Amino acid sequence: MNKKTIYLKDYLPPAYLVPQTRLHVELDPTTTRVEARLNCQPNNAYPGAQPPLLLNGNGLDLEYLCLDGKELHPGEYTYDKDNALLSIFSPPTTAFTIETVVHINPAANTELEGLYLSAGNYCTQCEAEGFRKITFFPDRPDVMSIFTTTLVGEEKNCPVLLSNGNLVQSGTLADSRHFATWHDPFPKPSYLFALVAGDLVRISDSFTTQSGREIALHIYVEARNQEKCGHAMQALKKAMRWDEERFGREYDLDSYMILAVDDFNMGAMENKGLNVFNSKYVLALPETATDTDYEGIEGVIAHEYFHNWTGNRITCRDWFQLSLKEGLTVFRDQEFSAELGSRPVKRIHDVNIIRSLQFREDAGPMAHPVRPASFVEINNFYTLTVYNKGAELIRMLHTLLGAATFRRGMDIYFARHDGQAVTCDDFIAAMESAAELDLTKFKRWYSQAGTPELEVESSYDAAGQRLTLRVRQSCPPTPDMTEKEPFTLPLALGLLDAEGRELPFTWNSSRAGQASSPVLVLSEAEQEFVLESVSKPPILSLLRNFSAPVKLNYPQSTEELVLRMAHDRDPFNRWDAGQQLAMQAILSQIKCFQEGKPIRVPAALLQGMRALVQDEQAEHAFLAVAMLLPTENWLGQQITPLDPEAVFSVRQQFRALLGKELNEELLRRYQALAANGPYRYTPAEVGRRALRNCCLAYLLSPELGKPVDAELLHLGETQYRQAGNMTDSIAALAAVVNADRQQGDALLADFHDRWQHDPLVMDKWLSIQAACPLPGTLERVRQLTGHPVFSITNPNKVRALIASFCSLNQHQFHSADGNGYAFLGEQVLKLDAINPQIATRMAAPFTLWRRYDNTRQNLMLAQLTCLSRQPALSDDLKELVEKSLQER
Repeated sequence: MNKKTIYLKDYLPPAYLVPQTRLHVELDPTTTRVEARLNCQPNNAYPGAQPPLLLNGNGLDLEYLCLDGKELHPGEYTYDKDNALLSIFSPPTTAFTIETVVHINPAANTELEGLYLSAGNYCTQCEAEGFRKITFFPDRPDVMSIFTTTLVGEEKNCPVLLSNGNLVQSGTLADSRHFATWHDPFPKPSYLFALVAGDLVRISDSFTTQSGREIALHIYVEARNQEKCGHAMQALKKAMRWDEERFGREYDLDSYMILAVDDFNMGAMENKGLNVFNSKYVLALPETATDTDYEGIEGVIAHEYFHNWTGNRITCRDWFQLSLKEGLTVFRDQEFSAELGSRPVKRIHDVNIIRSLQFREDAGPMAHPVRPASFVEINNFYTLTVYNKGAELIRMLHTLLGAATFRRGMDIYFARHDGQAVTCDDFIAAMESAAELDLTKFKRWYSQAGTPELEVESSYDAAGQRLTLRVRQSCPPTPDMTEKEPFTLPLALGLLDAEGRELPFTWNSSRAGQASSPVLVLSEAEQEFVLESVSKPPILSLLRNFSAPVKLNYPQSTEELVLRMAHDRDPFNRWDAGQQLAMQAILSQIKCFQEGKPIRVPAALLQGMRALVQDEQAEHAFLAVAMLLPTENWLGQQITPLDPEAVFSVRQQFRALLGKELNEELLRRYQALAANGPYRYTPAEVGRRALRNCCLAYLLSPELGKPVDAELLHLGETQYRQAGNMTDSIAALAAVVNADRQQGDALLADFHDRWQHDPLVMDKWLSIQAACPLPGTLERVRQLTGHPVFSITNPNKVRALIASFCSLNQHQFHSADGNGYAFLGEQVLKLDAINPQIATRMAAPFTLWRRYDNTRQNLMLAQLTCLSRQPALSDDLKELVEKSLQER
């Protein structure tokens, strides 16, 4: 299928609505039969003459088509399989009924869209355009229908039959089959449809809403996983209570169901009342899941539950508005996770994703606004820009308007649009009503791609006790737009004196409430701000809490960064000062590495790191992230052309030298943080383990070309063998694997023998080997593609092995011999024939070819060119390849 470019400017309302849909699905692995009855009516909002009725249908074997009880024959309709479109030429001008019978083959569905099999169980994934692979339907989000679904299956193989809504009828049939009928009283688009059937066990609990309604909660898993659902169930109940308390949103159906499957393209799907989850985000026990897994489960469970209101009850009008539901819901799940754990650490984690990965997306050939103006394949726009940058836009509104006004805006949004398919503009209009402000300029964030850059200059008038700030903003050209209008954004700031104390000041001729972080509002290309009553020469703390997704250029001296690293009251900016200090040091040493000179860690960075290791006051979780050096991705964005070998080598040598210089302090802190009792998942214990394992990683970091001390390797092996939980076990395993090939292989063999029957644990085993920085890793990864625990048809395995090598092992992936690129090209081509979504995501590193030297550019372009010449390239991958090659 060769898809055409779709443009937001061409949007038209649907010509026909489908108020009611009845489905009858007879399940069979290879010949599932789907009967559909659509109650249709012309849409009065459609402009112009009434057109033919167009129903999407991809790969369907049509048995029967009927209009108002009369079977249609060729000439009265066409089914264009190449364009996946059924056209009925002369539908009635009043309400009418369409009935179809189709056959589909779930067992052959390796794309994991529509209805497919996972471990013998039936499940669906319909977002964005998967429902058209189940039956004929106007498969677009602004056609909302009330679904009644009857499932029929063999009672032996499919004792569980589930769909959206509430169970209204079930029973047995004469031929050893049984049925279940589900009714969802809330209109929804087809992308939210779900069905699940198979041999599953159910874990049940209940939740009492604030109005006193009892909600049945069910998690469905394979029998081998039934003991691993407790944390997910508790996370769900916490999310339900939080949404009631924070946003006044109560659950609406009688039951809430979750299915965990091993084969899933994404993290989870918010189908109304029946969420389908990647098992990675449901299953956890201390011995099989890390603290990061536990945190991920809480966040994803909450995200999908929060979609019930921000995504399901109110959905997006068209796919250009995807961030309406995703950006808003990411913001909501971020706030939920921040309240459960460490708010500063959560913010640092979220900003690291933006700066290390989303900024890079903004600078590539697939750059697009939060609300794209066009697309060829919508699957390519489930991106960090739409999700994470979209969440930053919501956070900026929260900052600009204040918490109370933002909540009023949310209440207005829910009241106005419940049961509707709406746009990002509708959301902004609700906020405008709450704040009584014109947010027209703010909406530029939704239509302009790229990362804004701020240049700040300051001057202090001691006599007048006045600080003047001059701020200039700009945004680099992107493929869709060269000139950008200024963005409206909040610039939070604070002032410190020479001892690190907060300096009060007034602003705009009025007191700023003596607040440590008032907010300046930028809306022009250049602006000047005057801060009054500044009693001493200040040290600026700008962009506190990362108040806007921008790059900030405001050089500060080493002394100022050291002071802020020690005393800044804003936790994010305290962390960021350390990041800037480390980045300056690493970048200054890259030239030394390239010239063959010794690499040295500056005294200021060593002093700052020592202070962190010895800090007994700060929370452990914060210290663990503050001690980490800037990521290779973030460092690489500061260098043109990017030299991945130099970035890795200098950063690795810094880790090793810091571990060596701080050996005694790190060992003391490591020993003092030993566990005192069994595993507990609490913020304090998570922080303790994180800091202890950070110390271990530094202690075992090898200097370039030198072995790690045998005693330190023994320390890592001892932790691995004595660990009472997966967090400590996997941290020790990774530290040893990254330090010594022989000893690492011995522990990997032991780990494999212990956990080879647990798919999620073996994903960790694959990922650790793919990320190993020691020589020979590419050959190891190639060998692992043939290992029994790896399957190229399973997205989790592909991400664990192939994506880990390409994203976590950049110096070997970007080896100047091009072998890493050749490996990825081979795997992408294999994947494209199996699962185009996953293939396209794996190919993303090739889109960044312009950032590298000529040799690497040519090698990556050769792979892109090879892919472009394949005759059967998917639309997903074709769009990425063509846009990447357009930059030549």
